[in-house]
Amino acid sequence: MSNSLPYSVKDVHYDNAKFRQRSVSQVISQALLTSNGKRDYLKCSTGKFLVLLMIGGLAYIILAHKSDVHPVSDGVAKNDGSKEGDNIMTHGSGNFRRFWRKPPRLPPRLSPDEISSRNRSIQESTKRAEPEWIARQQKVKEAFIHAWSGYKSYAMGFDELMPLSHRGVDGLGGLGATIIDALDTAMIMGADEVVYEAGSWIEKHLPEKIEGKGQVNLFETTIRVLGGLLSAYHLSGGNQGGIPGDKGPKPSIYLENARNLADRLLTAFTTSPSDIPYSDVVLREKSAHPAPDGLSSTAEVATLQLEFNYLSYLTGDAKYSIEAMKVLQHIKTLPKVEGLVPIYISPQSGDFSGDNIRLGSRGDSYYEYLIKVWLQQRGTNCSYLYDMYVEAIKGVRHLLVRKSVPNGLLFVGELPYGREGGFSPKMDHLVCFLPGALALGATKGFTKERAMKENLLTFEDMENLKLAEDLAKTCVEIYSVTSTGLAPEIAYFNIEGNSEGGPDGGNKSSRYLNDIIIKPADRHNLLRPETVESLFVLYRITGDSKYREWGWQIFEAFEKYTKVDSGGYTSLDDVTMLPPRRRDKMETFFLGETLKYLYLLFGNSTTIPLDEYVFNTEAHPIPIISRSQ
Repeated sequence: MSNSLPYSVKDVHYDNAKFRQRSVSQVISQALLTSNGKRDYLKCSTGKFLVLLMIGGLAYIILAHKSDVHPVSDGVAKNDGSKEGDNIMTHGSGNFRRFWRKPPRLPPRLSPDEISSRNRSIQESTKRAEPEWIARQQKVKEAFIHAWSGYKSYAMGFDELMPLSHRGVDGLGGLGATIIDALDTAMIMGADEVVYEAGSWIEKHLPEKIEGKGQVNLFETTIRVLGGLLSAYHLSGGNQGGIPGDKGPKPSIYLENARNLADRLLTAFTTSPSDIPYSDVVLREKSAHPAPDGLSSTAEVATLQLEFNYLSYLTGDAKYSIEAMKVLQHIKTLPKVEGLVPIYISPQSGDFSGDNIRLGSRGDSYYEYLIKVWLQQRGTNCSYLYDMYVEAIKGVRHLLVRKSVPNGLLFVGELPYGREGGFSPKMDHLVCFLPGALALGATKGFTKERAMKENLLTFEDMENLKLAEDLAKTCVEIYSVTSTGLAPEIAYFNIEGNSEGGPDGGNKSSRYLNDIIIKPADRHNLLRPETVESLFVLYRITGDSKYREWGWQIFEAFEKYTKVDSGGYTSLDDVTMLPPRRRDKMETFFLGETLKYLYLLFGNSTTIPLDEYVFNTEAHPIPIISRSQ
């Protein structure tokens, strides 16, 4: 099979010609001229006589039997197990007339220009509905302002808001993570007052916090704080990018803080005995150490590269990119299970630890960054990342993708004891990043229409895009199956020969009530973004409005059950009961990711286009370097 789907106007003309109506004389002459034996039988007088006799006989039959013609439905004979020629003279003249029936009138294939014209009419129809989506997008902006108002009132300067008890907590190192996570969302939404408040706090307070704070997690600090600062630098007009405005400090403030922070985070790489960094850094001491068990998460060490690569690009100092990319280059050399990797790795030895394979926690963003770092660095010497991604997705399809019973939802399970152990039908909400990553990997960030028009899609790409759409539906059904319409942290699936059994989601009208099991310990909702992230990416790539509708349903459920009147939104303890118990925590990613993806989902596709940006795993948009040069 070829690597692409060739298509040209020449093909269109050929295919359409096959279905043009032909006269009786054209049928006969074409049959005679294309016969393999024509040269032989026309050379002798007997052959010529037989040809004339046949033509005369056929003409007599046609003229003598003008009645009793029975129509043939749609011009296609039914297959009764015998050949057409066997029945020519057995059912009277009507059946004989089938010999002359017209070729099947299949719809001709459209040329690329005709496809574009048709799609323009569809787009015009879509535009008529745009005022509704603009209004919905405004609702998301209002939700963001409400979330920020609660944080500003009760937790300004802390990492996170506890909206029910009206106080702030530092659970991420004390660098004001919500402020930095939310800043580029505010810039994209045009929430100028928030941009000014957040930017002013960063300019005034962040430098001393970076200098004076203690232990932080390398991964969390990189994706939330470093990624947020770099995105804010670009979107505020730094390096002539983004959405420049006069709100907040100069772009250089964000870049200076990003560099100061990254210089301290680098110690996790440079003090490790292997190419795998330590998990924790003490900022004020510029020192690093491993986690208590000595291991790092595979996802965490492999989800630093977008940020450090972009910092090297901005500063001209290659040290950040070199240290971060060593991790992926090292993992390339390690043994894998059909491209899949265990969720733990040792900074001491540089080897994987254990056999647990999953795309949920501690495994997820390893696979996400394989495709995203490749997209960011296209044109440089990192084609090995795409090869690793392709191999890994083949492994996912072969080893982890299953169907639920009784209704056949596709889902991604786990191998907690490796390939030789049993399969677990457990799927974290975190796995719902995968539909978006698959779609990006298939079209390379272009729309499906453009990718097909430019012959960019292989058969495997089309299969992966279909898998992305099927998995996105499953992720949405995990929401719909609950009483609140919000997803639990973890779901299990009934599969053939292994029925998990257990409590359902509570929505008795859901078709998939018996496919999905939600265990008591897994019923909480943390306001996570992964599903709406994939809906955003799939809408941008396919243009299918169902992804917007699904996103709106999720947003309405957030509004109904997690909004706190005094400001902010809260996590839930149990999404299967009404009213749901509240947990008193607003994660930073609700402002940094969930609301940002919903806002972009309902908005214009020219805002942060996917062929010009990659989103880091905390939804901070970073320009594709190969197109920024």
